[in-house]
Amino acid sequence: MAYTAFRTMREVNKSRFSKEVGPFEPAKYCSKKNPNDLKSAAIRFLHDTCEGLRFREEADAEFYGADCTGRSTAPGQIPYNLQMDIDRLSLERELGNFIDSGTAEDAYTVYYCFLEMFIGKYGASHSMIELLSEFESNASSLLMKHRDHYSHSVYVFALGLAIYETNEKYRNIFRKFYKDQIGFRKDEPEESKAARTACFFLEYWGLASLFHDIGYPFEIPFEQVMSYFEIDKKKRGPGTIYLAFHDVGALTALSHDAQARFKTLYEKEFTTTDELLAFDITSKLGEFYGFNEKYMLDKLRSKPGEPHNNGYFMDHAYFSSARLCKELFDTIGKNRGVAGITKAHVDVLSAIMLHNSLFKFAIAFYKEGKDRKPELRARLHPLAYMLMICDELQCWDRTAYGRNSRTELHPMAADFDFSGGKIDAVYYYDAEESAKIADFRNKYDAWTETKRKKGKEAAGEAPRLKAYSDMNEKEKIFLTEIRHIVDTSIMPLTAVPDVRPANRKSKHIYLSDSNFLHLYDFAVSLNGRYSHQGEEEKIKTEQLESEFNEMSLEYKLSNIRQARNFAMYLNVIDCFYTDKPVDFDMLTSFKQEELDVIAPMEHERWVREHIAMGWSCGAEYEDKETDISDPGKYGLAESLTPEEIHDALREQMRRHKLTMDGNPTEAEIRKHFDGLSEEDQGKDWKPMESMLKLIKKYDGLRIYRIE
Repeated sequence: MAYTAFRTMREVNKSRFSKEVGPFEPAKYCSKKNPNDLKSAAIRFLHDTCEGLRFREEADAEFYGADCTGRSTAPGQIPYNLQMDIDRLSLERELGNFIDSGTAEDAYTVYYCFLEMFIGKYGASHSMIELLSEFESNASSLLMKHRDHYSHSVYVFALGLAIYETNEKYRNIFRKFYKDQIGFRKDEPEESKAARTACFFLEYWGLASLFHDIGYPFEIPFEQVMSYFEIDKKKRGPGTIYLAFHDVGALTALSHDAQARFKTLYEKEFTTTDELLAFDITSKLGEFYGFNEKYMLDKLRSKPGEPHNNGYFMDHAYFSSARLCKELFDTIGKNRGVAGITKAHVDVLSAIMLHNSLFKFAIAFYKEGKDRKPELRARLHPLAYMLMICDELQCWDRTAYGRNSRTELHPMAADFDFSGGKIDAVYYYDAEESAKIADFRNKYDAWTETKRKKGKEAAGEAPRLKAYSDMNEKEKIFLTEIRHIVDTSIMPLTAVPDVRPANRKSKHIYLSDSNFLHLYDFAVSLNGRYSHQGEEEKIKTEQLESEFNEMSLEYKLSNIRQARNFAMYLNVIDCFYTDKPVDFDMLTSFKQEELDVIAPMEHERWVREHIAMGWSCGAEYEDKETDISDPGKYGLAESLTPEEIHDALREQMRRHKLTMDGNPTEAEIRKHFDGLSEEDQGKDWKPMESMLKLIKKYDGLRIYRIE
């Protein structure tokens, strides 16, 4: 059983109440068609391999009467390790939802889970990643070439988990590289070593993959100027107008605490992230590739201010690593103390620094033919290796923002088979673009024939249909470039193109549109309505956020999902919200028939959410049979009221009278809703009424009727 705290809690509850009352571990997703596809492998990693994630051994006593330190709706309700299992299950469910949809909203909840679990409270760090999404969607349309990096990063995260789960060679390399930092105990069972290594990988791979592109807001303005200049089809080079960044010390300078911590770790003084990463990269790759620390430091220092010495490009990776370094000390450093910053965190930063252009053009020179140096070996830098291969593989389902990018042909979906440690990928293109594909094939065949008969000079450059041509043409540029960057001998790679009809409905795209940052604000406000009903416009946001943070990750996510679904509910009743001036009638209140449509939909969301999170149907506590005279035997504080004790027991059993068991149909859930009391039905439509008041608080958002 992968969720061991669920099992322990259920066994304890059975001894308390002399019958099975839960909690029950929910089923694990596994594709019947291919148990080693992307979703199955990534979910299996979280469900099975990361057993005991973030557990504290001393907290096991909380199952047997010691004071509970875990939080659910409030602190002190459940054993700490049970909360950790519920957090892991939350991440598992959100990642599965994202792989199914690929939407930015589902990417958002994956980020949310990871930040809450491994960095600190989401509210302290949210701007770091949310602004990337906002900046891309608003500024990138001015570029010639640019595609999404927000959902892309979550796909990269999922790819890494799937590869780790299915590739024993990589697992062994990673474990050997980090065995001292993981700190295996003498005579520790093999199962425990494997689980702890997987948990270690999850934390540091998550940091590398999810934050590797957060520096794009620095690269986008540079590319905007370039795009304007390149309208005349001029190539980058001498005479090019470009932006350069100065006074970057404001970003790269290490704080006093950071300098002290890195001196403790490396017995060497660093004043900037440039110096730190030049040292770390050289220590890992310098001997193998023949460069020294001064060479690397000069290369890094040239990145922001000397684009002319870097191919007239700006490297977002430089800014991503510096920005994340600052964030780690602002969050982890404050939450756990600077001792919480480890050498593995520095490995994350150097992996990010290497992933874009630094390794390709300043270390391996991968396009230099005879002068090309060897591709990166996993044993030299396991995190950088994984980031590079996953970053290259993730080229599907990426929103195109740039003007040229919107007209090029990119894969809309992909199927992966990771069986046997291999990576077999099929990239799918929209069948509606078959005419464009056929035209390319005819031109390419004609070019090939001309080249054969008259030679390369007469044929000229090969026709291109990026990225289809990179996968389909004889040269196989897509695979060749990956193999020039990373050593694929430990994970043999194939990639082929195919076509199929697009399934755009899976994106659930609605007319409602607003600043992406509002999701968190909506969720915080929605939660506040339960205790501040009628005061939505008066209550201060700081108090609402404080109350929101008292809940566990599971309940925070529930509020976020409720807020996110508001766009869908409005769509069904022909309404939408926006912060743009539009010529439609404004909605000031819901009609009763509209609430009658919305409420069952919200109930279905709530029921399915509870089933997915392992809740079962039943009395929240045994009224007549449960002895609450001694709350201490449940690990609860003596000062709790009977209602608070009952609430805590509900969380320990994970039973709720309003949910359902099994896998009910939509019709069965509707019938269940119709059988609820008016009071219970009101729980599903009253939050929507509150949203009408709450939504006005954010940047001029208003709701309109399409009619």
